[in-house]
This record gives sequence, structure tokens and C-alpha cells, in this order.
Amino acid sequence: MDKKSILGLVIIGVLLVGYMFLTKPSKEEVAEMQRKRDSIAQVEHRKDSLEKVQKDIIAMQQDSIAKITADSIAQITDTLSHAQKDSLASIDLQSKYGIFKDAATGTQEFYTIENSKMIITLTNRGGKIYSVELKDYKTYYQEPLILFVNDSASVFGLELLAGGKPVITNEMYFTPVLSDQNIKVGDKDVNASMRLQVNDEKYIEFLYTIHPDDFMIDFNINFVGLQEEIRSNPYVTLRWNSNIPGLERGRDWESNNTTVFLRMADEEIEKLSETKDKDSFDSRGGIQWIACKQQFFSSILIAKDKLDNPTVSLVKYEDKNSKFLKKFLSEFTFEIKDTITQSQNFNFYFGPNKFSVLKQYDLKLEKVVPLGWGIFGWVNRFIVIPIFNWLGGFIDNFGIIILLLTLIIKIGLFPLTYKSYKSSAKMRVLKPQVDELTAKYPKGKEMERQQATMALYKKAGVNPMGGCLPMLLQFPILIAMFRFFPASIELRQESFLWANDLSTYDAIVEWSAQIPLLSNFYGNHISLFTLLMAISMLVSTKMTSSNQPTNSNMPGMKTMMYIMPVMMIFWFNKYSSGLSYYYFLANLITILQTWIIQKFIIDEKKVLAQMELNKKKPAKP
Repeated sequence: MDKKSILGLVIIGVLLVGYMFLTKPSKEEVAEMQRKRDSIAQVEHRKDSLEKVQKDIIAMQQDSIAKITADSIAQITDTLSHAQKDSLASIDLQSKYGIFKDAATGTQEFYTIENSKMIITLTNRGGKIYSVELKDYKTYYQEPLILFVNDSASVFGLELLAGGKPVITNEMYFTPVLSDQNIKVGDKDVNASMRLQVNDEKYIEFLYTIHPDDFMIDFNINFVGLQEEIRSNPYVTLRWNSNIPGLERGRDWESNNTTVFLRMADEEIEKLSETKDKDSFDSRGGIQWIACKQQFFSSILIAKDKLDNPTVSLVKYEDKNSKFLKKFLSEFTFEIKDTITQSQNFNFYFGPNKFSVLKQYDLKLEKVVPLGWGIFGWVNRFIVIPIFNWLGGFIDNFGIIILLLTLIIKIGLFPLTYKSYKSSAKMRVLKPQVDELTAKYPKGKEMERQQATMALYKKAGVNPMGGCLPMLLQFPILIAMFRFFPASIELRQESFLWANDLSTYDAIVEWSAQIPLLSNFYGNHISLFTLLMAISMLVSTKMTSSNQPTNSNMPGMKTMMYIMPVMMIFWFNKYSSGLSYYYFLANLITILQTWIIQKFIIDEKKVLAQMELNKKKPAKP
């Protein structure tokens, strides 16, 4: 090697030593590098620890241990330090809940907001309404009337994917943004915010606005700063499941008046069966609102923007001792827009099924009040309810209100009653002449007999249907009242005479023994108003049938008329005593009207004389 080569190597060596000296890390940099190496080693150790735990569990399963108890897990984890246990838990939460891992654990707390109508209890677990108590009402047994309780068996919340991880808000812990844990609403609205937080810039908010004097509250779901995490899966499921408690007397009757109503986006009303043990409904369309309707109260969720793909079901509890009547399950979907802040706005109605209260919201919520379909509903809406409310404006006793309502209706229908009776009187006095025609045209000459009979009616000025048509016109009111009284919350817990609640049966005798068949069809009690109604119906039927001309072609008709009052005893024994009381009064008034018409208004001799004069008049072309 020559001198020039040696010199070059020396220069290179000096340069390398100088570079190493100049680039030598400082003490601080050396410490930072050591900290990073320690952190990496710690993470690797945590992973190794987690893998060891998993391997131990797998090994225990392979050793045919059927169930890993808390003690078994404790024995495994006892070998780990406290920090390692926390790290393992954090890694596990991160893997399950992603960015919302900090909200996966917590302690359930409750917050109450009270306005003049209700007490709303919120819980941080799920950020949902835990219960609603209506202040102006009590259960039949005079306990606080709580519409529902969102216990562990109930669900209200969202299900979505955020950052590829499933988020089920019903199981997570929200951060409350409230001024106090117990708030009374004064003259102004109160906002209550529950936030499922990642941080101050990323969260899902359930915002409740409670008004001072209203059964309706605002409910907004706000998605803030989550557009990146949700962009790939923008569809959200809203799930609402709840147990429906019994609030009234008479479990069967209350259960048969508990169901679910939906108003679809096309404004059609859908309803699940009240009487089936289970029923369901699903659609690819949208809904405007859904009501969990009990006999006299409802919990209604109203979407300002429609909810899509409703799936709803209702299941009856067969256990007669259960405090719940039915289980309500539902789910819907909606889409989140790709914006920094996205809101889905709703309302909740928690209150009575009172027609005038529901109608004021202009959302067709009054459809949950079962007034009857078609003409029967019209009679209730435009005749019965206005009269009932007018009387209630200055009379406090609902027994008197029903009496006056019955009088007004029966007086209004009196012209039809009179016309029906007069037509029956004409047929009755003309019957001897009809019998002569029957003898004149024996069997085999039915056509001639019919023609001769119709000619006689025409000459005498008698319409054979004259007695039926007035009665037929009264039929809509009869059915309308059948729908009105059981649905009237105004009668709830209003007493009259021996009935302590006109909205349910008035038992004068009760027993606890379950008698086969009898208990199912009749019940375990005797309702006095039902008995009085049946007796008055029997008397009215007897008076009416005695005033009707007998028809030899229908010998079983009279028997059927007498069987009906007996059947009514079974049908009405579990019904509203207010309804039985109304029919009892209507029958009494009918009996009185019939007696007055018969004794003082219609003289059958004069009726016959007038018909004889009619027969002498020349026939009209």
C-alpha cells in the first residue's frame, strides 16, 4: 500500500470519528430513547401477559372445565400487577368499543326533572329516560302512576358502527350536562343533555327539552365531530323495547285495550291486535310516530323526519301474577349525513289518552283513542264528546253527567222512537186482515199471498219497514256509546253510588277461586250495573215484543230476543260500569217512552179508522 492510500484511510477514519462525536446524542435524548425502549418492552410484556391469560383459559377449556368462575380468573390474574391488570382491561375495552372505550364502564346515576305534569327520571346509563311519573294520576290501587321503567330488561338507544366498532348506547355511560341532579321546571324550558363522549369535540348527545306545563318534551339526537368514524357506515338503528305495566283494575280488560299504533309516512294508521297473545308488524316504508298505547295512557315517540323500516311486535305475559301486561319491542333505522354536526329530532308524549289533549298537537295522535271507525267515530267526535265536555264544564258528578247525556240523546231520538212505535201499531191493528189473507192463500200460493198482503199495506198506507228504519238509524249511536265509555279517561276513578270507578266493573261480590270456564267468560265477580242493565233490557224487550205483530214464519225470534239479555250479563260483566249504567238508563227511558206513547199518544182504534179511510181513497197511479 502506498503513502497516498494510507493517507486516504487516515482521513476517512478522522472524518468518521468526527461525525460520530458531532452526532452523539445528548443525555436527554439518551433518556428519551431509553423510555421508549422501556415502553415498548412494557407493551410487549402486556401483550405477552394477555396472551398468557388467553392460553391459560384455552388450556382450562381443553381440560374439560365447563365453566370459568370468578375465582378461577382471579387466580390467573393474581400473578399480574395492578398496572398490568388495568392495561389488560384497557386493551380489552379498546378492542370492543374503540373510541368510546371510556364510556363502557361506570356507575349508574339518576337525575329528575319535574314540571307541572310529570316527573321525568333520566339515567346516565344509556342517557335515556328511565321512568315517567304522571303527577295528576294514580293507579287503581292509589300508587304513583309510572308509565314505564327502563330497567335491565328494557332498551332505548342507538346501535351503530363507529370506527368499525359496534356502539350500543343503551349499555354505555353518558356524561350528564345538568345544572343539578333534581330540577323543577319554572317558567322557562329546561334543557338536559346526556353525552356519550370521546372528547369535547366528539360525542353523541341526547338532548331533552322539558316544557313548564306540557306532556310533550323535545328529544334531539346530535352527532358531533364523528363524521370520519361513521362515514363508512352511516345507517343507525334506533331500538325501543319496554315492559308495559298494569295500571288499572281488571287485568284482562286492560290487556285487551293495550296495543301499538303507528302512523305511517303516508298518514295511514296501523295497529297491532289487542287480543292476540302476540302480534307483529314490519314495513320497508317510514313512520311519523309510534305509540305504546295503554288503556288510558300512552308513550309516543314522534319523528320530525320519518324513521325507516319499522319492525314492531307485542307479546302478552301469560302469568296472571306478573305486574306487566305485555312486552313491546320495536326498531327503526335512519341515515346520518356526512357533516360535522348532524341532528335527528323527535318528540316524546307521555300522558293521558284524552281526545282533546291529543288533538291539540295536530299530529293525529287522537287516533289512539278508540272511538270507533267510520260513522261510529263521527258520532262520538261530533255529537257525544261535545255534549259530554259541555256537561262536564259545570257538573262534577259523572254519574249525573251520564244521566243527562242519556236524556239528551234519548230526547233527540224520540221522533224516531215515536215513528217506530207508530209503524208497529199500524202493523199490529192490521194483523187480523193479514191473517185472513194467510187463510185465503194457503201453502202453495205464497206468491199470491205476498202480492195480496203488499196490496193491503199500500191501500192502508202502511210501510212494513217503517218500524225498522228508525231503529236502524239509532244503531250508530248505540255502537258509538259502546266505544265511547270504555275509552273515556274522564270516567277513570270517578265514583257513583256503589261503583268506585266508572271506567271499570262495579263488583258487589268477588271471589278468588278460579272456576273453569266461568272465570274466563264471566270473571270472578258480579257487577250490579250489568245485572240492572240486563233486567231493564228484558223488560224493554217484553214491552217491545208485545207491541209487535207476531210472525208465524219466525217462531224463534222471540226466544232469541229473550236470550240476548242473559248473554249481555256474560259479555258486560268485565266492561266499564259507566257503559252498563248508560245502557241501564237508556232502557229505563225507553220503557218510560213506550208506556207514555202507548197510554197517552197513540190510540190504536183511531189508527185503524184512519187506515180504513186510506183504503177507500183512490189508488195513486
